[in-house]
Amino acid sequence: MKKLEVFGATRLKGQIKISGSKNASLPILAATLLSNKKISLANLPRVKDIETMLLLLKSLGSIIEKNKKITTIKNNKQVKTFASYGLVKTMRAGILVLGPLLAKFGKAKVSLPGGCAIGTRPINIHLKALSKLGVKFKIIQGYVHANAPKGLIGANIRFPKISVGATENLIIASCLAKGKTVLSNCAIEPEIKDLVNFLNKMGCKVKWISKRTIKIIGKAKPNALSYQVMPDRIEAGTYLIAAALTEGKLKILGIDPQIINTEIKVLKKIGAKIIIKKKEIIIEGNKKIKNINIKTSPYPGFPTDLQAQMMVLLCKANKKSYIKEEIFENRFMHVSELNRMGAKIFTSGNKAIIEGNIKFQAAELMATDLRASVSLILAALASKGKSVINRIYHLDRGYEDIEKKLKKVGAKIKRVN
Repeated sequence: MKKLEVFGATRLKGQIKISGSKNASLPILAATLLSNKKISLANLPRVKDIETMLLLLKSLGSIIEKNKKITTIKNNKQVKTFASYGLVKTMRAGILVLGPLLAKFGKAKVSLPGGCAIGTRPINIHLKALSKLGVKFKIIQGYVHANAPKGLIGANIRFPKISVGATENLIIASCLAKGKTVLSNCAIEPEIKDLVNFLNKMGCKVKWISKRTIKIIGKAKPNALSYQVMPDRIEAGTYLIAAALTEGKLKILGIDPQIINTEIKVLKKIGAKIIIKKKEIIIEGNKKIKNINIKTSPYPGFPTDLQAQMMVLLCKANKKSYIKEEIFENRFMHVSELNRMGAKIFTSGNKAIIEGNIKFQAAELMATDLRASVSLILAALASKGKSVINRIYHLDRGYEDIEKKLKKVGAKIKRVN
């Protein structure tokens, strides 16, 4: 089992180039199933979840060619409609192939998804919405058996709650449905905007008609295209927090500051000095970190995917801070490990109280999920001595070249077997 050794008390200085967005790449890859033409994608991040999605597409019959910068996907042969548990078990995004398979072939058998153990992540919102397009489904032995006997038929659908995955699945599926579909109470994350942009360039007709409402005219005839995936805002936010935590100075390259405006405001409030340019952000950490209260919420609110990292930073704040987690019900599993490093964090339900004014101590640690993994690296960077982080396979699901990037800006970090 691979581990990370991190030697702490280092100020990070230099520049970091942000990789392509994992959370934008996954639905875009699923959407390539709609087309029989050649699709070339640039800026896919080299992370485990993307490798898994590409293997899933291959298992469905996609022909995939990769070079250093471009991934080409062709679906000109008959695509299969069975997505196995073996491939879907490690990531929740596997369920995103359900919509395009139903749209194209009128049937699909897809395993219920897996991923990090941070919540139940029910797919009932996906299934109820798809049923309004004419899909009938049963769940048998952990698989969704779905079919649309008359094909997908456009409908007016209002999501009962904001769901990123359900919004993505329904947008993709509706592109080949008969007639018009209107989706309301949609998620509006930048990654969804990137998916819509991709679909429109592929020849689909998807239009935002209000802040959270999308109209899709179906029966699209997808064409060939080349497309570059957007940069990863969660990766950018993680490195911004790392700079603030270590009193470092980093230049974050290749990111649109507008898509992380909320995170930038929060970091400014806690005392970081930030300069914003067109495609870069310069951040300098302050010795004094101010306390703040945060709640996670759908975009444009504070992202749940940066909650663990922000919690580490608030351990160094001058006073008590509060975090309320409103997206996932089990996303405080990093708390016990941080407390082992000297943090004073108390949780009750979906609320965490962070005492602040602590000095992290190096320790042997266990990662429990993707974002918790990186939060432990951040805490280790702010500690004196050597920390060892176990179960780092979670980390490899979502951060490209994290050791290499951190080493370039002064971190002492290495991977060991």
